[in-house]
Amino acid sequence: MKEPKPMTSEKALEIRKRIKAKKPKFVRQESWRYKRLKENWRKPKGIDNKMRRKIKGWPPTVNTGYRGPKTVRGIHPSGYEEVIVYNVDDLKRVDSKTQAIKIAHTVGKKKRAQILTEAKKKRIVILNVKEIKEAKEAVKEEEEMAEEEKPEEAGEEAKLRERRPRKKKKSEGEQKGDDAA
Repeated sequence: MKEPKPMTSEKALEIRKRIKAKKPKFVRQESWRYKRLKENWRKPKGIDNKMRRKIKGWPPTVNTGYRGPKTVRGIHPSGYEEVIVYNVDDLKRVDSKTQAIKIAHTVGKKKRAQILTEAKKKRIVILNVKEIKEAKEAVKEEEEMAEEEKPEEAGEEAKLRERRPRKKKKSEGEQKGDDAA
């Protein structure tokens, strides 16, 4: 019996991509029928359950046939193994050839910047660096909006400070005349 040839990770990633494209969205049985049931997957267990019996016309159930190649399970689509980093010391454990980092969402701006500079020095791939660029752009936009609004607010405050002519109260005689009319 021949042993299968070991698959390259690039080819395995392509195969996984094809398999994932065909994979259906697995839904809980009759979640489309009842509002109280969410679509979160639950294994069908009843004795007469149509999904468990895989009856035609019912949604597909989860099974091993939808799994990707073993060599690339748990690997990022870029081909690197993901490692979550919380501080600069965590970068020492990362192999830049096979692993890429994701900076944890709990890390603040100051430490995040330190991690970024250190990772660039060591030539480590950062998978979620895009978020930082977007955040910087959002902060710049907010600052620009705030600068634009300040002069307008000052003008509005000046207008509010000006005394407006008050409406004169009608005398009792005028009010009675309005009611009669």
